[in-house]
Amino acid sequence: MAKLYYRYGAMNSGKSTALMQVAHNYEEQGMRVLILKPQIDTKGGGELVSRLGVRRKADLLIQPETDVFAAVQADQAAHSAPLACVLCDESQFFTPLQAEQLFMVTVDLNIPVICYGLRTDFSLKGFPGSTRLLELAHTIEEMKTICTCGRKATCNVRRVGGKFVFEGEQVAIDQEGDVQYVSMCPQCYFAHRRAFYADRD
Repeated sequence: MAKLYYRYGAMNSGKSTALMQVAHNYEEQGMRVLILKPQIDTKGGGELVSRLGVRRKADLLIQPETDVFAAVQADQAAHSAPLACVLCDESQFFTPLQAEQLFMVTVDLNIPVICYGLRTDFSLKGFPGSTRLLELAHTIEEMKTICTCGRKATCNVRRVGGKFVFEGEQVAIDQEGDVQYVSMCPQCYFAHRRAFYADRD
């Protein structure tokens, strides 16, 4: 039985790198994969971009209104080789409905789906897409990284113009304009958050 996997982690935990490695492993065995990327993630344009410098073109850029199940079916019909796996980058940006459609790819088409993404945003609130993936996934795996202090990093902190911020829109793409993200442990996250609000008082 095919399964839906959600592999989540803080920024810099190697999610895009891992996805590209999985794609390479399938293709090295002569199997075909389909790589999806939400178009709202404009970093890299139509490419997946790893912080290690590795890049790979996405097969499909997914709009919020795209029926992902239908897109996978159409890809199957357009190729003679069977589809071995669907791989999804930046999956937190899928809509809840698209998360359900990816789940149904495993149920009705019997194709494994592996999604990589964030669990929460910079204010520790869940993205609608990742929340639905966490609810539906057969298997949930955490990808780990570390804070500068050496503890396990589970939080993403937004930095704008070199300063940490804890207010703003949920979506601001990494490395666009003055926006950057830093992964931190909860202790460091809340220390910076307290300092942010103390400076405003």
